[in-house]
Amino acid sequence: MRVLLVEDEEKLANGLAHNLRAEGFAVDLTFDGESGKNHALTYAYDIVILDVMLPGLDGAEVLKIIRAQNRDVPVLILTARDSIQDKVKFFEAGADDYLTKPFSFAELVVRVKALLRRRVSSQVDIIQIEDFELDRMSHIVKRAKKRIDLSNKEYALLEYLAINSGRVLSRSMIIEHVWDQSFENLTNIVDVYIRQLRTKIDEGHENKLISTVRGSGYVFGQEAIF
Repeated sequence: MRVLLVEDEEKLANGLAHNLRAEGFAVDLTFDGESGKNHALTYAYDIVILDVMLPGLDGAEVLKIIRAQNRDVPVLILTARDSIQDKVKFFEAGADDYLTKPFSFAELVVRVKALLRRRVSSQVDIIQIEDFELDRMSHIVKRAKKRIDLSNKEYALLEYLAINSGRVLSRSMIIEHVWDQSFENLTNIVDVYIRQLRTKIDEGHENKLISTVRGSGYVFGQEAIF
């Protein structure tokens, strides 16, 4: 899952980004409203965590611009304002949740995961391909009814492949969704994780689910769509 965090308090922002990455999220971090807006409109994020008081464009303006572009990405507002009027204003502007500073990281993670579960529940909960099964709510993966243990990053990569079953995904596309900006020039990391997944998902099975499309990228499942 790829997160955009827009927060101008650098110490707080870096701490949140570090902890979110430890939870398995890919995090892009910006410190002002203009950069936050540009990232939100350029990249595909699973969730945006948006501070209100930002240099340049404030969080309210960034939120309006995101929603004006018909972006349905969940947005979690961070703010020191705790009045009912402020909460109502942001919910009416299209915010999905609202967290008042100061807050604990544990509460932030709970709220982020709740928003992501809500989004997943409106899509496909379980992906099944032949004897492979991936439960997006519980993050449980099975092949031939046997549970497979994955790291956070292995799961994130596998989920992205499975959601796009049959579609050829380039290394750059995978980096953009599963990792973050700091990995944009390290596409070889995708190959490393693909090898790990093949060992766990395909080894010992006659039918291989992860295939390489030479010169293009990787495809999950049988029929490749270009």
